[in-house]
Amino acid sequence: MAREIIQTDKAPQAIGTYSQAVKVGTTVYMSGQIPLIPETMEMVEGDIATNIRRVFDNLQAVAEAAGGSLKDVAKLNIFLTDLGHFPTVNEVMAEYFTQPYPARAAIGVASLPKDAPVEMDAVLELE
Repeated sequence: MAREIIQTDKAPQAIGTYSQAVKVGTTVYMSGQIPLIPETMEMVEGDIATNIRRVFDNLQAVAEAAGGSLKDVAKLNIFLTDLGHFPTVNEVMAEYFTQPYPARAAIGVASLPKDAPVEMDAVLELE
């Protein structure tokens, strides 16, 4: 199957040797997003909820560029530098997702790029 590289200026540009997403058939593999503002490539300022919303907004932009939306997320991986923020992830996630929810993992990590408090990646299955 052919691979299609997904790219949009509505999400942060890659800061390394990766693509924002790769589509193979009807599956889209989205790279990790941190709370960068696409227009400035600077980290969003604010509390953890603001950071989480920025990450979901970035994921949404890439999903739309691939022809889908967050409703198409089959698997979501969440990386947090403080697992104490997990309840906030659940609260904010409820603003972006409805049942049936995607499969999900939440992983505590020592650090993330640009000292971000949160990073997420996802796999979408388009219909």
